[in-house]
Amino acid sequence: MADNDLIYLDYNATVPIRPEVIKRMAEVMEEGGNPSSVHALGRKAKARMENARSIIASVINCRPQMIIFTSGGTEANNMAILSTGKSRLITSQVEHDSVRSAAARFDGKVDYLAVDHNGQIDHSALIKLLEEDAENTIVSILYANNETGVLQDIKKISAICHEAGAILHIDAIQALSKVPIDFKDMGVDLMSISSHKTGGPQGVGALVAHEKLPVKSFILGGGQELGRRGGTENIAGIAGFAKAVSMIEQSFQKMKLVEKWRDEIEQKIMDYSNEALFFGKNAPRLPNVSTIYMPNVSSETQVMNFDLDKICISSGSACSSGKVKASHVIEAMVKDKNIASSTIRMSMGWASEHSDAEAFIKSWKKQYDRKNR
Repeated sequence: MADNDLIYLDYNATVPIRPEVIKRMAEVMEEGGNPSSVHALGRKAKARMENARSIIASVINCRPQMIIFTSGGTEANNMAILSTGKSRLITSQVEHDSVRSAAARFDGKVDYLAVDHNGQIDHSALIKLLEEDAENTIVSILYANNETGVLQDIKKISAICHEAGAILHIDAIQALSKVPIDFKDMGVDLMSISSHKTGGPQGVGALVAHEKLPVKSFILGGGQELGRRGGTENIAGIAGFAKAVSMIEQSFQKMKLVEKWRDEIEQKIMDYSNEALFFGKNAPRLPNVSTIYMPNVSSETQVMNFDLDKICISSGSACSSGKVKASHVIEAMVKDKNIASSTIRMSMGWASEHSDAEAFIKSWKKQYDRKNR
C-alpha cells in the first residue's frame, strides 16, 4: 500500500494493485482509442481488449466470447440474477450484499437456503426446493464467502441444479487468485469475477455466461460486448485486469506461505484464550483469511484499536447509512447476534509478510487482556 507505516490485513476488501498492473495500464492509457471505432487506433484498442479477454478465458477455462466485461463484481452479480429471465431465485443466507440487494429487487419468488455452523449450504434443502418449478429457477451461490472464506462444493451444487433443470450462477469474486477456478470443470452456467480482488484495478469485472443462456443487456447503450452490455469498455482497466489474472500462479505460490501464517495466528490465539472462536475453521476455506470472535469487545472497537496500532482489518459487521449491524453471515452460522457483533476479519495476500501476522497477534492479545483479564 502507499503508506508504508501501515500493516494491511484487509485483502478480502480489496487487494493492493500490483506494480506490474500499474505499468501495463499506463502503457494502454498512453495509447488511447475507442474499441468501437473503425480507424487504426480503434482497431488497436479492440485488439488489446480481445487479447485481455483471451488471457482471462485461458486462466479460468472458458471460451473468450463467454466473458462480458462489466464495471465490477456487483454489476456482474446483478446482471446474472436480474437479466436471465427466470421467475424464481434460490440463494443462501450468507451471500454478499450485492446478491442480497439484487434478490430484494427480483421480480419473482425468492427462497433462501440455510447454512450449518460451518457456513456450508444444506444440499438436501436445495434438492427439496428444486422439486418444483426448477426449469424457471436460477440458483445463485457464493463460491468463497467474503467474510469467512468458506468454500461451497460447487460441482455438487451444479450437479443438483442441472439434474433438476435449473441454471446455476456462482459469485467467484473472492475466490479468483486465491484458489484455482475452472469454469468448464465446475459445470456452472454463470460466474461473476472482479479485478480488484486479484491485484488489478477497481471498477472492472466480468460476468462469464454460457452462450446457451439468453443474457439480456442490463445496461443499454451502443451494443458493446456482443450486445450484452452497453457502454464504452474500460480498456486500461480491462488490460490491468488481464495482467493481474496472468499473475495468478504467483498468487497461488504466495498463498501457501500465507496459509501457514494464518494458521499460526489462529493457533497462537487459541493457546492464549479458549474463548476465541474462528468461523469456518472446520470447513474448506480460502487460505488467506481468518474471521475471529473476541469476547466482550465489539467489532467496531476492535477495528478502531487495530487502526490505532496501524493495522488495517475489517469488521464482521456491515455498515449502512452510519448504522452498524451484526454480520448476517456470522449470525446465520451461529444464530447469536452478540457473537456476530464482536467478530473481525483478517486477510492477507501477495505483499503480506510474516511480521504482519506477528503484529496482528500482539495487538489482538493486548485488546483481549484489556477486557477479559
